[in-house]
Amino acid sequence: MKRAGAVAWNTFREAVRDRVLYNLVFFALLMMAAAIFVGQISIGIEEMVIKSLGLSAISVIGLLIAVFIGVGLVYKEMDKRTLYALLAKPVRRWEFLLGKFAGLVLTLAVNTAAMAAGLFLALLYVKHHLENADAVLLVAVFFIWLKLMLVVALALLFSCYSTPLLAILYTSAFYLAGMFVEELRTYHSATISAALAGLLRTISYVLPNFENFDVMAAAAHGRAVPGALIAQNTGYALLYSGVVLLIASAVFSRRNMK
Repeated sequence: MKRAGAVAWNTFREAVRDRVLYNLVFFALLMMAAAIFVGQISIGIEEMVIKSLGLSAISVIGLLIAVFIGVGLVYKEMDKRTLYALLAKPVRRWEFLLGKFAGLVLTLAVNTAAMAAGLFLALLYVKHHLENADAVLLVAVFFIWLKLMLVVALALLFSCYSTPLLAILYTSAFYLAGMFVEELRTYHSATISAALAGLLRTISYVLPNFENFDVMAAAAHGRAVPGALIAQNTGYALLYSGVVLLIASAVFSRRNMK
């Protein structure tokens, strides 16, 4: 674990030095500033507009970071041939992947926290005070981070055996499909057979269920999120990410580095 921790810390330091991250975070904070302006001309719903746009900005910017940087974590090391020197040392391939995953997840945690701070500052500017109901925003941001954790795991998996472009396409496809998991499970139509409906239901349990992490509407209206859902989503994200990383490690360990 020390070796994986060293890889994670180096990954975090490299990501922090990346100017792309600063540009994306700045863009997200700019969107929140725009939300203040939009909220001021939306009489009676200023607070809801700022919360909705702020959370959307955090989610979209975080997704861009998770996908575009996640798929390059392995490929960049191979392209620069630094991976060969690293694996020549007593570092196992699964430790390398785990370190890369942890490093980017830590980077996302820092960036997500910075954007969440910007959102609360925007609320404080408009409302001049924060209320207990605003604490649900922290839960929404935490769910966004858990969702991004799953995206990073998927990006790493696909980057282990495909090119960055294909990895981006595969990860994006899984993300979009994961947003409609409940629809796949409950879809009924006279035009499809029972076997196809069963297949769609089976696929829905394989796909990551990103719908459960979407509590933006509840947060925008100040509705509390049940503690059971917080525990369920946390356990689900950790378990699903762990399974995906195990598969990625198995694939990466069989990859020919020559």
